[in-house]
Parts: sequence; structure tokens; C-alpha cells
Amino acid sequence: MPLPFLTADRAFDATADDVALPFDDHDRWRRPYRPGPWRVGAAAVLLLLASFVLLAAVIITFTGGPGGALAVLVVALLVIASALRMLRMGVWVSRGGLRRVRFLSTATVPWQQIADVRTVQQPVRLLGLPRTVQGQALLASRNGGAALGVLLTDHNADFLSRVEAFDRAADTVEAWSAEYGRP
Repeated sequence: MPLPFLTADRAFDATADDVALPFDDHDRWRRPYRPGPWRVGAAAVLLLLASFVLLAAVIITFTGGPGGALAVLVVALLVIASALRMLRMGVWVSRGGLRRVRFLSTATVPWQQIADVRTVQQPVRLLGLPRTVQGQALLASRNGGAALGVLLTDHNADFLSRVEAFDRAADTVEAWSAEYGRP
């Protein structure tokens, strides 16, 4: 039974879950894909853990241990910051270049310094763990032959079991490179 109040702004059935995000302003940093269910699920579990740690901090505060409560509060804030950083991880593009956001570092390379971006078949890490499986990887290399490393894989937390989304994201990054890279 259709619910018309859900379709006032848009058709509820007309939108797919894996629709690529629009790029209105090419000067803003955008991720050319949506975060995958593994990444979002892990962040949700961390935020759930943080809620329990915050509850523990409140209980410790009411029982009279302000030093312990402060330490537990700091742990909760670190867990929240980790969950938010995990959601920001990935590849971001703009007119200014390619940005690779990792858990503890961020590296930005202007498009003029990137020689090529290509998809290759190679062993890739499964969910970032040491175990490798055969899969696809999006690689970029700098001018002069220096490799930037693996940008995306079809077995990472964003694209595991979402091959079409990986193909679309890889094609989008390659298109940004072709549009804004060296002439």
C-alpha cells in the first residue's frame, strides 16, 4: 500500500540506494561515493559504545569520583572522535585535486601532479585486514612514476558486496582526473 505523504517531495520508489551523489560546486571537497554499510555499521557500534561509556562517566560522577569520571569522559570523547573520523575516511575530490583521508593522516595532491588514475586487477586487502583476496583497486600515480598507492578497492569497508558502486566511484574519480588533470 503506497503512502502518499512519503512521496510529496520525491517518488519513494524512484530513488535507488546507490545513486551517485550530485556535484554542484566543483570547488568543494566531495566524496564521489556514499560510505558503505561496513563503515557506517562500525561507526554506529563505536557510538553505541561511547554512549555506555558516557553513562559510566555520569554514574562515576554521582558516586563521588570526579577524577575517574574525567578519565572516562576523555575515553568517551576519543571513541566519538574515532567514529567520526572513520566516517570521514576515503577519497575526496574537488577542482583543487585528490584528497586521501586515512584514520590518522590526510594527503592532498593537486590534479596537475597526478599522471594517471586507473583500475587494475590485483590482490587487495579484505576490509583493511592483513588477509588479501583477488579484487579490483583504483591506483593513482604522480608525474615521474611515483605511486600514490591504492585509493579504493572493491573489498574495503565502502564497497564490500557493492561492485556497481565501486565501478561508479572509480569511473567518477577517473573522470575528475581526466577533466582537471594535465592537458
